[in-house]
Amino acid sequence: MASQERGRQAIEYYKGESVNFNMSDLSQDNTIDWRGKPSKPNKHGGMRAATFVLGLQSFEIMAIAAVGNNLITYVINEMHFSLSKSANLVTNFVGTVFLLALLGGYLSDSYLGSFWTMLIFGFVELSGFILLSVQAHLPQLKPSQCNMGNGETCEEAKGFKAFIFFLALYLVALGSGCVKPNMIAHGADQFNPNNPKQSKKLSTYFNFAYFAFSMGELIALTVLVWVQTHSGMDVGFGVSAAAMAMGLISLVSGTLYYRNKPPQGSIFTPIAQVFVAAILKRKEVCPSNLQMLHGSQNANTAFSSDVPNLLHTEKFKFLDKACIKVEEGTNRKETPWTLCTTAQVEQVKIILSVVPIFACTIVFNTILAQLQTFSVQQGSVMDTHLTKSFRIPPASLQAIPYIMLIFVVPLYDAFFVPFARKFTGHVSGISPLQRIGFGLFFVTFSMVAAALMEKKRRDSAVNSNEIISIFWITPQFLIFGLSEMFTAVGLIEFFYKQSLKGMQAFLTAMTYCSYSFGFYLSSVLVSLVNKITSSWSSNGGWLTDNNLNKDRLDLFYWMLAVLSFLNFFNYLFWSSWYSHSPSSPIGNQHEIKMEENNKVHSINSSKNITAQDIDTYIP
Repeated sequence: MASQERGRQAIEYYKGESVNFNMSDLSQDNTIDWRGKPSKPNKHGGMRAATFVLGLQSFEIMAIAAVGNNLITYVINEMHFSLSKSANLVTNFVGTVFLLALLGGYLSDSYLGSFWTMLIFGFVELSGFILLSVQAHLPQLKPSQCNMGNGETCEEAKGFKAFIFFLALYLVALGSGCVKPNMIAHGADQFNPNNPKQSKKLSTYFNFAYFAFSMGELIALTVLVWVQTHSGMDVGFGVSAAAMAMGLISLVSGTLYYRNKPPQGSIFTPIAQVFVAAILKRKEVCPSNLQMLHGSQNANTAFSSDVPNLLHTEKFKFLDKACIKVEEGTNRKETPWTLCTTAQVEQVKIILSVVPIFACTIVFNTILAQLQTFSVQQGSVMDTHLTKSFRIPPASLQAIPYIMLIFVVPLYDAFFVPFARKFTGHVSGISPLQRIGFGLFFVTFSMVAAALMEKKRRDSAVNSNEIISIFWITPQFLIFGLSEMFTAVGLIEFFYKQSLKGMQAFLTAMTYCSYSFGFYLSSVLVSLVNKITSSWSSNGGWLTDNNLNKDRLDLFYWMLAVLSFLNFFNYLFWSSWYSHSPSSPIGNQHEIKMEENNKVHSINSSKNITAQDIDTYIP
């Protein structure tokens, strides 16, 4: 009834106007405009609206990348933390950013909606950048100047100075964490995935979102890092604040054009209900006839339900007990906490099914952590001269893959996707799972290249007293950039397209959570490797010294290469397990059904539809 009422409200909203659309679009779309009224296909959404979100994404990543990628240099030179402590501080900060993405996804899907979540926490992030700039500018808020590289004993930031620094840093983390998943989700919400034409545009949007990310990273790692290096970190942090302000202006500028998905209430309550009901009915026996399960008879008709009907799967069969009806004549009264629909149970199964895919990308992001910490330190002890008078800031090394990607990503979408689509029939060229797999395979060679180059650098410095060019470590960045284009975009597309009601922002947040666990795992591995290798040798562990010429960073990279290769085979197992279920989530079957509905219910797009035409389709 609620769906029917929304449908009739949509008709009232369109009366008196000529609009081009088909009935399958209307039956599946419950988005609203900025006034809370049903959105119009010809006025709201599409690539025009998504462009404003891409603007925010470019500026936001520009702002935080300039901070995060050069943060290790700041905390060593200005806060006077040790190398290992600084590396862990950076990875913990970045890990916290991505972990807080879960909070942003939850608040968006449950209570605030994507737009308001981005706007509120965008200002939180902006305040953090401003406070960082103030802290870096005022000598009273920093330890006295000291050069740790010359062997001096420097005073580490403590007390009020450390408090201000961490307060500013984690205001940025809170704001950025809550903004990130909603940028992707809100941009993707501008396209109706149930419309075949817009489904293709949705795939293109994910590639453009990564292009926007690459552009933001590139500017951050070149222009902004150069400003930090030559004008001071206080000016650099101030530029990050200005970039974030520009991003918020871009977001607000598109308000009139957005399709907004209204929040659904707590997204965890339906999930909890399934587990509670399944536990309470754990002693019940599932009927052999699946039609006996509660909610299995619902037809997938227009306006019949807010929750898409999903095919029953054989995975996690114990959850099916949540759908068993109590026999008539008993005194037991069913409630939402004792009886759930099959669609509700299948959505929980989807969440459980994607967890192993998510877990397989954690090692991938542990490797990313090395490129933002130890690889930057590698560059700092190499010859950074591009010309006799111009030096490359070590943090700008991370711009190398993004220079490549701003050319590769458009070519991938313009040529590879249509070419692959002819053979696979998949709207994205290759499936998201295949795309993730390619990335996980390639990333191993990033660590192989890093280990070989670090061995060469260390041998040259120790044995020949020769400082080699910083360009020797570019291969590890290039290989990782290519692998990230496959894995990062594939993972976001995979999670967003799951058939889950009102959980797109939270599922997108799960992809960022993978970054978080990856960076936390990096901190654990650094500490664990130091502890174990210190017990082997009297010279200390692989990473205990602040001098890379004494450390064995190359061996640490080899360990990560082996770990990454084993993780790839682990992914092959779980992706096969996910794909070869006796019955899979509605996925392609739903797309086929929508195409059939389009053929039956749609009116030629060149024909104008009036309210009188539409009334014939409303029950």
